[in-house]
Amino acid sequence: MFRFISNIWGNFKEYIVLVILLLIGIITLSLNQKPAAKKVKSLAFGGFAAFTSVISNVFNIAGVRSENEHLRKLNADLMIQISELRKYGIENAELKGLLGLKDTTHYPLIPATIVSKSLSRSQSTFTLNAGKRNGVLPGMPVINDHGLVGIINTTSDDYSIVRTLKNLDLKLTVKDERSRVDGIMKWDGSDLVMIDIPKTYDIEPGDRIITSELSSIVDIPIPIGIVIGLSKVQTGIFNEVQIKPFVDFIRTEHVFVIGIVENKIKDGLQLNFYKRN
Repeated sequence: MFRFISNIWGNFKEYIVLVILLLIGIITLSLNQKPAAKKVKSLAFGGFAAFTSVISNVFNIAGVRSENEHLRKLNADLMIQISELRKYGIENAELKGLLGLKDTTHYPLIPATIVSKSLSRSQSTFTLNAGKRNGVLPGMPVINDHGLVGIINTTSDDYSIVRTLKNLDLKLTVKDERSRVDGIMKWDGSDLVMIDIPKTYDIEPGDRIITSELSSIVDIPIPIGIVIGLSKVQTGIFNEVQIKPFVDFIRTEHVFVIGIVENKIKDGLQLNFYKRN
């Protein structure tokens, strides 16, 4: 113990003496009641107060900066959590619609998720995480709870590629739900259109368009879209019927593949009809 005290004294004796002298000076100054001493004491305490105020502000600023950094991190974490909750909410609404669709149809439905999208102007395709192992085959329709998304084009064991309605290579026989007029629908690079519709046919803006039972690809009535206008009405004897699809191809993430493939003979007949048109 004595050696420890001796070592401290040997290493810090100057500082210890200084502290003792300062304490003696402060005590003496505080006991002295002379006017000059009071003035010195006032200046000393004022300077000490200013010094402590500066030190306090420095530590407060450091504390505020640390607290701000913590709050910024907390806000970032909350932003990510809110974004994830919004994503789950949107997915939940979409999945509820799909579940409702599955409960109301007697067709075999194969659930799938879109894992990639190619949204080019002319060759729009989706890649699904369901393939031959899941029973998916080329020619099967792909739907969500709003309507027809497209047709399966190619498959591997675990994945498949969908030609969406916004694909130049996909043509379908469709029907005006109200007037029962049939026609060929295709993507022209900017719009879905029913082509070569005689002007005498009863098709009006606001009519719903569905797939036709005459189709060799999708012969069950699946909603496609709504008529928004007619073009080429001033020339010739045919109209082009512009259709706004029900499906939002940008936002769609979950779909069903309908596990049916139509007759090959009908496919050949419709292919010849396409070539003539």
